[in-house]
Amino acid sequence: MSLQPTDHLSFFIRKARALGFIAVGFSRPGRPLFFDRFREWIQEGKHGDMRWMERHMDLRENPARLLDNCRTVISLAYPYSCLKPRTPEGFTIARYAEPGKTDYHRRLKIPARKLADSIMQLYPGTRTRVCIDSAPILERSFACASGIGFIGKNNALIIPGHGSFFFLLEILTTARLPFPEPTPMETRCGDCTLCLDVCPTGALEAPFTLNASICLSYLTIEYRGDVPPSFSEKMNGCFLGCDACQDVCPYNRTEKAAGPVLPSIDEILKMKEAVFNERFGGTALNHAGLDKIQSNIRAMKSGIRGETPTDRGGSTIL
Repeated sequence: MSLQPTDHLSFFIRKARALGFIAVGFSRPGRPLFFDRFREWIQEGKHGDMRWMERHMDLRENPARLLDNCRTVISLAYPYSCLKPRTPEGFTIARYAEPGKTDYHRRLKIPARKLADSIMQLYPGTRTRVCIDSAPILERSFACASGIGFIGKNNALIIPGHGSFFFLLEILTTARLPFPEPTPMETRCGDCTLCLDVCPTGALEAPFTLNASICLSYLTIEYRGDVPPSFSEKMNGCFLGCDACQDVCPYNRTEKAAGPVLPSIDEILKMKEAVFNERFGGTALNHAGLDKIQSNIRAMKSGIRGETPTDRGGSTIL
């Protein structure tokens, strides 16, 4: 391309936005923000059974080890719907799952790869690596360092004007992109504690402190066992993930006008593996899998104690 180096950044940002990304940030590789806190969090056992988080601490400390001679970390945010997927009865799953779409790990590789290719065209001979939940990198730390958003008290990255309903991904590149020194965004939560107050299980033990081992998102997705009975009544009609701390965040816009996009609860409980794979095998639901989802539904139903979502005050849980 014939662009001058000073135009490379604006060209890249325009292309990223044309591909659907809502925010683009740049930072240099090195020890990420909050690395020490992350390591302490692991040592405290707050990550539950997610042993993969314990591995490759040296790579998490410096993403340059993920791509030899890496000079730039590009943080990208891609939005997902603010509508909650639900069954005809009104039971829900977390928004990020988007059951009508291909799993975001695969889907977002396409626009991310196009961006990575444009870097190699602008800087011939350079190399790139796309990371979409697929590498040991502290994504929120680098996104925060790049200045695109701040870490909320619920530990989510929040982008002012967009909230926290988005996927984060990174492009590592050996190209030294000419960006000004970024300024990390300070938290803008103020005195608000809505996310802490609404957390069903008390997993948000304090501002910026999550005990993932008792978080419903962990218990219904990553945890391989059944949801413990003591937590089943706290699921509030949601059988995969939990958006409670995001639902109440003033930076997020939520909608209740969502049509049914999931089979009924009874259909899911009776569903065979082959049918599940055909309908949801390429979606984010496949990460949990049919057995886990069915187990979650049984736990949720036992916690409801005979109620349906519409029994509570006459309104559907969304």
